[in-house]
Amino acid sequence: MTTPWPPRRTARRPLALRVAAPREPVDPARIGRRVVRRRAKGMDAGAVAAALEDARFDARQDSRHEDLADDVRGWAELAEWERIAQLLIAAAPGTVYDPDTDDVVQAEPAAEAAAAADREAELREAARVAARADELQALRELGTLEQTEPYDGDEAARDELTRRAGGYVQTDVDAWLAHALAAHRGHYRDPAAREAAGLLTPPVLAHAALLAELARLVPGADVDELAFAARLATTEPEAAEALAAFLTRARPTC
Repeated sequence: MTTPWPPRRTARRPLALRVAAPREPVDPARIGRRVVRRRAKGMDAGAVAAALEDARFDARQDSRHEDLADDVRGWAELAEWERIAQLLIAAAPGTVYDPDTDDVVQAEPAAEAAAAADREAELREAARVAARADELQALRELGTLEQTEPYDGDEAARDELTRRAGGYVQTDVDAWLAHALAAHRGHYRDPAAREAAGLLTPPVLAHAALLAELARLVPGADVDELAFAARLATTEPEAAEALAAFLTRARPTC
């Protein structure tokens, strides 16, 4: 059987992308401490004191070189030799260093596990914020953002959209949040959420405050009629906030 020329290419499915688990960040200081502990294991106070003097000498030498003066691992090793030396000075004569009986060493796994859990929680939260920012962007493109009720944490999604835009303020998103805050829509129905809205920028908060007072004075006012509030809050947030505070004085006393 003859082989066709050119050889026929068979379609291949793209390999599924694997999301690598986040690696634990490299910590030079921790590496330095562990190296010292391995070296110090079985040493008595005299041997550790000699090793400490060597570490101090190395630190003095390194301090003369600009590229080594900020050596995190080197300074961590020196600090660990000093700690172990003090530990043996306070111990009974003839005691040798054993990491397995060192309270500081034994407490580290729990602290490291807590730090790893914190990092994992931060990654999950960052992924949640990014997904919500994607959703809000899609709603903007569909023109339905104004009809969407905000969720808890949308303040962070707003910041993410601003970051993606190179720091440029997203006026439509800010206006959406201000209207929702003024009308107590979405999670802003909860007073605690309205208190947490302090994370928003001053122009957004001033816009919301001004909208709330204007809606009280002119119930049923159309959104387009209140467009000036956004312009005032954006250019003069302090003036907008002062105007909102002034308008509160027009509330009936009875």
